[in-house]
Amino acid sequence: MKQLLSEIGRNPILWSLVFVPILFICHWLKPEWHTLLFILSVFAIIPLAGLLSLATESVATRTGDAVGGLLNATLGNLTELVIALAALRSGQYMLVKSSIAGAIVANTLFVLGVSFLLGGLKHHVQEYNWVNARFQAALLFLATVALLIPSAVGEADSEAGAAFTQKLSVALAVLLLVAYGLGMLFSLKTHRELFASAESGESNEQVLPLSGALATLAFVTVLVAFVSEIFVDSVQQAALVFGMTPAFVGFIVVSLVGGAAEMGAAFSGARKNRLDLSVSIGFGSATQIALFVAPVLALLSYALGPEPMDLQLWPGAVMMLLIATIAVALVTSSGHSTWFVGTFMLMVYLIFAITLYLLPPTYVKPDF
Repeated sequence: MKQLLSEIGRNPILWSLVFVPILFICHWLKPEWHTLLFILSVFAIIPLAGLLSLATESVATRTGDAVGGLLNATLGNLTELVIALAALRSGQYMLVKSSIAGAIVANTLFVLGVSFLLGGLKHHVQEYNWVNARFQAALLFLATVALLIPSAVGEADSEAGAAFTQKLSVALAVLLLVAYGLGMLFSLKTHRELFASAESGESNEQVLPLSGALATLAFVTVLVAFVSEIFVDSVQQAALVFGMTPAFVGFIVVSLVGGAAEMGAAFSGARKNRLDLSVSIGFGSATQIALFVAPVLALLSYALGPEPMDLQLWPGAVMMLLIATIAVALVTSSGHSTWFVGTFMLMVYLIFAITLYLLPPTYVKPDF
């Protein structure tokens, strides 16, 4: 606890933890102030992401970057899952689907892009395990194909009917969960030696004890979940004030805020020349959302949603998923990175963001 308080005291970013109680108080007193709650929730998630970064790095120094990255991605994705579940219960399937697609694209292009950029500005050339990157890219491509098929069939043959799309979505959801389980078995058990870090990078001189790091991870994750609930309740009204389209809110805003928990650790790892940690977080979070979160939400919709949710996405989201998957597979196959690689990935992401911000709201069909 003393080490944690000492870190908070000397890190200016963590001083903004004061926004967390302020957010809860404002939500209790004035729950109808959606715009203010939206802004406060964003400011509250940033320092919580910093704490998750500190705790994850402490765990990664003892478990290795691959396991540490997986742990951070898993806990960070709880935020996306909480946001999606809240939208699922209210029947906001457009928000659920766009946030899923946006989270996959954000983790591959934005998280990895910023990590490569920040790391490359400090280190001339950085190395990472190319086997891990290609393995994660292959899993991501598999998930993209599974998400593309219902959309392609639905667009090509509208007479196929909702019943067919629902049955196909359930079958694909089960298949993706099996693929995710087998992927974890392969990378963490049967062939774990292939996923060792390429470089150790800089080590943390002052890390939290393992018990303290795990306790911090659990506690901060719970706080992030509560903040995310407030964020979901306020984001739609705040979007109208700021002139944001529903597609932009789900694909960009929700995915970035929901992924803030893992971004801090990924960026910090890259700056410390521990790029394997950044790659494991970025890729691991994207594949986990695509292979685990998305199919779980589709199956849970039968119990929690007003009606079952399929895996059919609107055409623009499918195209962006495919482009992001191809782009990240191309630039991560060599096992080394520079700052320009990160710039390239961010440019692709910015193209998506600008397009969605300027997109007419009527372009996306409401039943998606």
